[in-house]
Amino acid sequence: MSRPLARRRALVALASSVGLLAGTTALTSSPAGSAPPAGDCTPAFPLAEVTAGQTVEGLTVDSGVTPEPFTGDVIGVLDDGIAAGVDMIIMELDSPAIQAAGGIWQGMSGSPVYDSGDGRLIGAVAYGLSYGPSPIAGITPIEDMDDYLATAARAPRRVDIGRSMAQHIAKASDVSARDAAQGARQLPMPLGVSGVSARRLAAAKSRPYVTKGAYAVGRASSVAVPTDIVAGGNIAATLAYGDVTAGGIGTATTVCDGRVVAFGHPMAFTGPATMSMHPAEALYVQPDSLGSPFKVANISAPAGTITDDRLTGITGSFDELPDTTTVTSNLTMGSRSRTGSTQVSVPTAAAEMTFYQLVGNHDRVVDGNSGGTETQTWSIKGTDATGKAFTLAHSDRITSRSDLTFEASMTLPDVVYALSDLPGVTIDSITADGVVTSSTSTYRVAAVQQLRAGKWVSLNRKNPAQVRAGGTLRLRTVLTSPTGQKLVPTSFKVPKRAKSTRGYLSMSGGSSGYYGGEDYAEEEEFYEEEAELTLADIVKAVKELVRNDELRASVTFQGRRINLERTHVLGPVDQVVKGQRTVRVVVR
Repeated sequence: MSRPLARRRALVALASSVGLLAGTTALTSSPAGSAPPAGDCTPAFPLAEVTAGQTVEGLTVDSGVTPEPFTGDVIGVLDDGIAAGVDMIIMELDSPAIQAAGGIWQGMSGSPVYDSGDGRLIGAVAYGLSYGPSPIAGITPIEDMDDYLATAARAPRRVDIGRSMAQHIAKASDVSARDAAQGARQLPMPLGVSGVSARRLAAAKSRPYVTKGAYAVGRASSVAVPTDIVAGGNIAATLAYGDVTAGGIGTATTVCDGRVVAFGHPMAFTGPATMSMHPAEALYVQPDSLGSPFKVANISAPAGTITDDRLTGITGSFDELPDTTTVTSNLTMGSRSRTGSTQVSVPTAAAEMTFYQLVGNHDRVVDGNSGGTETQTWSIKGTDATGKAFTLAHSDRITSRSDLTFEASMTLPDVVYALSDLPGVTIDSITADGVVTSSTSTYRVAAVQQLRAGKWVSLNRKNPAQVRAGGTLRLRTVLTSPTGQKLVPTSFKVPKRAKSTRGYLSMSGGSSGYYGGEDYAEEEEFYEEEAELTLADIVKAVKELVRNDELRASVTFQGRRINLERTHVLGPVDQVVKGQRTVRVVVR
């Protein structure tokens, strides 16, 4: 199942647009326990009145939860710098924290900037120069943010500064015109994931639903509460939280009437959004001489919902939390047992977070990069486009000699991946139960035998199966392993119309990865038609999954009067079955 389902089209790319750092203790499914902030509702400073040399003041957090001031000067306004009709204000900013970091940092996105004279809000820090750390910032005007981000233009990853503006920057700062001419970019926000080690994330990049730019971050308790989401304060938006937390941290620009505007640029640019909104506590800002410095922070329990992810920033609300899919992993190995769960608020991220949840819980329980065997049962519950409930379920046995964790964590996320973006389909819960042992013993298909005249005869290239038309092929498969031998019988009725034809008999272990025959080719062709994949197709495919500890016995007859294939699934047996044997069948 995992092979064809893995060909579903890729999810929305999140690597360069989601999350700076995210770390947390186990989070609750209800808002953090205190009232939302009263808000500032600061009046906007008109963009038309912004002038070169204008002095500004701002707020941001480099440590803890309390915003600290910074100052700056306007260098100029870059017409249509962000998008058609959306200008970018260029400023040079300064504070002890900015000097210590070498420039503005990742996580500073959204930091509000005010006119130093009357205190009106000019906009939010959102862009930095492309070449490296610098105090030069691109500001998104609040005029383009305070309408709750209704614009729908495509946000630029890089903004051309232009020769004239580069010269203005050089005259007003220590930045050279050559460096400034390289342009500005959104302050980067790669995906931060807690609950999974960096080594696991690096090894997981082959999966089509795993974000290639994701990296691991630690988890620690956070003292932040909803009232800390204030102008200049930390704010986090996550795709998932709990055992696995994935998302990014930036800065709130303004809070008014229970609504928050933040970041100054998009996160994943989804338009309408369902991310969870969290308060956060900054630990420190890490300097980086080659790229932008970045904020290291931990987040608290969710406090609301990010409802919009638009060109000029994100918007959140302090009312109800978003609906989530609960991903649960129950795992036991000897005396060790653990149940872990994650709440996923972005449906297209369900497969990736399921994978992380399974891998993370295995690492806690198995506690080593080792082989073993797991008996696993999983289920997916949800509703289709008409609101009708459905359940997909499967049981299997997985054996690996090298890394059981990855082997046991692939099939379920692959199925979730296929389901997650079907129109109208909602996934409510994903559950996996597993029991792990240290055994790596498996069966191999050693021989196929036919009962002839009361004796079992081994079949091979020189001794094909033989049967009369209308008769019965009586067969058994010989399975061998270091722990012993097992015989698995089966039989096929041969139709009379198969007389004088030849066919093929195939015995394949469930984990062999190859089944042969026309139906396999048709299955591959079917799954290539990705746009036609429906819920009914996926339900059917899951029901037809062959377990790793089963055998697939298939006989095919082809001739002028017949084109027939019959298949039996045998087992399960007490170990995973590998290997395959194919022999000719002669029908007299």
